[in-house]
Amino acid sequence: MQNSSRTEVGDGGACTDTSIGEQYLDLSLDPKFSRLRELLCSSDGWEKSWEEGTIPWDLGKPTPVVVHLVQKQSLPKGRVLVPGCGTGYDVVALAGPDRYAVGLDMSGTAIEKAKELWASSPNSECFSFLNKDFFNWNPAEQFDLMFDYTFFCALEPALRSAWAMKVGEILKPEGELITLIWVITDQKEGPPFKNDVSDYEEVLFPLGFKQIYIEDNELAVNTRKGREKLVRWKRSRNQSNQLSKC
Repeated sequence: MQNSSRTEVGDGGACTDTSIGEQYLDLSLDPKFSRLRELLCSSDGWEKSWEEGTIPWDLGKPTPVVVHLVQKQSLPKGRVLVPGCGTGYDVVALAGPDRYAVGLDMSGTAIEKAKELWASSPNSECFSFLNKDFFNWNPAEQFDLMFDYTFFCALEPALRSAWAMKVGEILKPEGELITLIWVITDQKEGPPFKNDVSDYEEVLFPLGFKQIYIEDNELAVNTRKGREKLVRWKRSRNQSNQLSKC
């Protein structure tokens, strides 16, 4: 973590210890998330969380709905970005001959773990991991798809507009954003911070993004069942045309 005002949570999206996930419906009471918040009070807290192994969001496998979307072949081809990728399960799941996946994380420890974990993967030529800050990173090429899960909700709410602006910059005009939204309305502290679909709409609608698909995530893990929304977004045609002319 590069400064105490920016908080980002990586890949996976569920407690590795499922007993913790089931016991603590209010994550403000979960000792692992409490410890994470303590670490994030320091400027290098994000790095410390990985060094210490305090990563309660890590599922230890790809997010189930990601696997489902890949199997259905319903995702855009081309370049895909996963910010806050952590150990990279979703990055590898999304990668294939028709889709090059880039996992981004500001924790050097997380990226090293991801590289080590997936070095021998049979599709290793179809993905890469970068130790970069999403907000300060300027990729050489834009992306066809971005997948966000446990990234937006881990950011300080004041950073959400900047998140949306960055999404608009790194996606191609016709690119797609997929957000798996963990709806949190019953907790005072973060990360993860309180959020729902309207918080995404507030920052994405002004940039021309529209919902092209929204449904409850029936494949949500543990206590998130009934609390997640899968939303797919694209810019309106007029907005895309304006960007193409810039």
